[in-house]
Amino acid sequence: MTEHPRIPLAGVIGSPIGYSRSPRLHAHWLRRYGLAGHYVPLEVAQTDLREVLAAMPKAGFVGCNVTIPHKESVLAMADIVTDRAALIGAANTLIFLSDGRIHADNTDGVGFLASLRQGAPAWSPATGPAAVFGAGGAARAILAALLEVGVPEIRLANRTRARAETLRQEFGAKIRVFDWMQAADMLDGAITVVNTSALGSTGRPDLDLPYDALNPRATVTDLVYTPLRTTFLDAAKARGCVTVDGLGMLLHQAVPGFERWFGQRPEVDDAARRAALAP
Repeated sequence: MTEHPRIPLAGVIGSPIGYSRSPRLHAHWLRRYGLAGHYVPLEVAQTDLREVLAAMPKAGFVGCNVTIPHKESVLAMADIVTDRAALIGAANTLIFLSDGRIHADNTDGVGFLASLRQGAPAWSPATGPAAVFGAGGAARAILAALLEVGVPEIRLANRTRARAETLRQEFGAKIRVFDWMQAADMLDGAITVVNTSALGSTGRPDLDLPYDALNPRATVTDLVYTPLRTTFLDAAKARGCVTVDGLGMLLHQAVPGFERWFGQRPEVDDAARRAALAP
C-alpha cells in the first residue's frame, strides 16, 4: 500500500456561515501558491462546538477560523490562549497542535492595523485622538490595536452607553466614553475615525453622523464591507479624509492563520480582493 501525506484541512466555524468570504480567499491563496490543502465553511451550532473542535484534528484539520457566535466560547475550550486574545476576550484563529492541544489567537487587531497601513500609508495614529463607534466584539479588537500603536486618547460611543462604559473599565483611562448624540464632540480634532458597528451594512440604517465635524486630515475606516463603499466612507471622502474600506481588515486578519496552517505567508493584493468579492 502506498503512503500518501495527509492533505491539511482548515476552515471557518460559525452560525450562520454561508455569508463568509473566507473560503473564497483561502482557495485563491491555495491555488496561487500551488499548495495542497482545502479550506471549508462549517456550520456549527453552539451546543455542538466542543464536540466538533475535538473531532477536527482527527479528521485532518490543522486549524480554523472562528466567527459569530463562537469567538468568545472557544477561549474556554482552548489549551493555550495568546495575550491579545485574552485581552480582547475572543479568538478568531485556532491552531491544532500536533500534541492535541488547541492554540487560540485573535488576529482582528493585526488585520485592522495592516489594512490601515496599506490603505493609508501616511496614517500616524500616535499624533492625535481616535473616535470609535460601536462597543461590540469587533470594537474590543480595535481598541486593543489602537492602544498598542500609541493612540493618546480613544473617544468611544455606543447606542447603549453601558457597553461602552464596560470597555472603558477594561481598557483603561485612555478611553473616554461619549453619549451617542455627542458625535460632533467626538469627531472634533480626531485623526482616526472607526465604525465598528453594523450600521451602514446591507439592510441596516446608515451611520448617521454630523459629517461636517470630521477633521479633513483624518483617516476614516468602516469595518462594514457589504457594501464596500458605505455612506459613511463616501461622506468622509467628500470632506477630504483618507478612507479605507472594511475588506482590507478581513483579508489581513486571515494572513497569520493561513501561514501557520499551510506554511506560506500570503500576499494581500488586488487579486486577493477580487477573489474575496467574487460571487
